[in-house]
Amino acid sequence: MKVFGSLYLTRFFFVLLIIDILLFGMSYNYEFLYKIAIIYLISLLGAVFIDVFISFLNTNPIKFQRNLQSRLNLGDPNEIEIVLENLSGQPHAFTLYEGYPLDLQDRSTSYSGLLLPHATKSYKYFYTPKKRGDLQFRNPFLIIRSFLFLINKKLEIEHESNVHVYPSVLQLKKYELLVFQQQKISSGIKKIRRLGNNSEFEQIKNYVQGDELKTINWKATSRKGELMINQYQEEKSQHVFLVIDKSRNMQMEFDDLTMLDYSINSALVFSNIALRKGDKTGLITFSDKIGSLLPADGSALQMKRIIETLYNQKTYFRESNYELLYQSLSKTARTRSLIILYTNFETEFAMRRALPILRQINQKHVLVVVFFQNNELTNMAYQDITTVKTLYETAIAERMITIKTKIAQELKRNGIQNILTKPEDLSINTINKYLELKAKGAI
Repeated sequence: MKVFGSLYLTRFFFVLLIIDILLFGMSYNYEFLYKIAIIYLISLLGAVFIDVFISFLNTNPIKFQRNLQSRLNLGDPNEIEIVLENLSGQPHAFTLYEGYPLDLQDRSTSYSGLLLPHATKSYKYFYTPKKRGDLQFRNPFLIIRSFLFLINKKLEIEHESNVHVYPSVLQLKKYELLVFQQQKISSGIKKIRRLGNNSEFEQIKNYVQGDELKTINWKATSRKGELMINQYQEEKSQHVFLVIDKSRNMQMEFDDLTMLDYSINSALVFSNIALRKGDKTGLITFSDKIGSLLPADGSALQMKRIIETLYNQKTYFRESNYELLYQSLSKTARTRSLIILYTNFETEFAMRRALPILRQINQKHVLVVVFFQNNELTNMAYQDITTVKTLYETAIAERMITIKTKIAQELKRNGIQNILTKPEDLSINTINKYLELKAKGAI
């Protein structure tokens, strides 16, 4: 760790210097004041010399350490710890300015304190990255006040940290826990009754609170003297493809996160659930051309492939080519599959232009189109009307919201299942749709 330092005089020094100047001014007619001013000045300069000497006894008195994961989670708060250790035998009053990444744009936050000899202090803060890819934490600045508070020593510590921002693994673990635990309703995951005959018998086991009463095996119950139920296993190895639109329609931001990145986080969560359910999961991204294509697979390595593929997604936000998507699906998804299409339609014209291709895809597969509500429009539609401007804003917002609803109805009339969702509810709504289709035996 390299340290680059500089010294500068404190306000306290200038106050003492002003006092000395006043003494010189008053000594014009008083010789004893002149002598006091000279002695005062020599003492002040001596004190400064001693202060500088003590400050430079140790060129690197404080050790800086930044503890963080090499992979941060996109769109989620990531805990970062700063540790300061006093390597010298004297106390140090300090102020630390962290080298935040550029997108955080925080220049006012500082950490101050007093470090006793050979003691340590730690500070924690949370950083929420809004973009995938490589991220750099810059060099921190440390200001150390001298023993007599006459000078400050400014140190730039060479401690850059390069990390990678990946789709959120925290959300992956969160929704995995919600889906595979017993109590799901309170968390937003719907408990859906299995319909049809899309499962096969697996084993007889003891009844646990939350199991369906209709699965009770009365013969086994009478033999064992306690409630026993039949456990069924869902049909597995069904193909699921997550298709992510990377066109300019996905460039819009909510809470500083693009709809593309919301979709990428949701695709990661969904892939994990589908693989845990025993289905084979694949991934396709597209805009004006096909970006990434990952065939459906259910092996243990598939999740790692999906994470790396989603992390490396780049786009210029050009027009989406649905004809090319249809050709790619024809070659990749040769069996009937569930297709989850993350896209966005802002106008009915955009939807109708893609509708013929979507109908063709839906004839061969089970297609679910996922698109977004505009939270800003919703807030605008329900704002208090106080001026003519807010009246017009409310009317336009309500019209735009109605257009989204009409798009969802038109897709439904054409036999295409769809999800119109808020960005923050994207993962929950998509998972619920998947569980619903599994329960109905639609795939």
